[in-house]
Amino acid sequence: MDKAILEKVCQNVYKRFPVVKGQRPKVSKQADDRYLLVFSSSGKSPDGQSIQHMLRVVAAEDGRILKTSMSR
Repeated sequence: MDKAILEKVCQNVYKRFPVVKGQRPKVSKQADDRYLLVFSSSGKSPDGQSIQHMLRVVAAEDGRILKTSMSR
């Protein structure tokens, strides 16, 4: 994936999911023109326990976000 397109996708993800803002994704190629970006971060629950956030983003080679899913 081109660096400029990756940056564009990351900026869109940061706007929609501020919990992963500033995190760099792990990028892997899926199909012909699709890439999987995995963002991870950690936060605190109201009772003080640590929570690991995983955000998976499937993006096209041209920068369109096709699918997102988040687990906590």
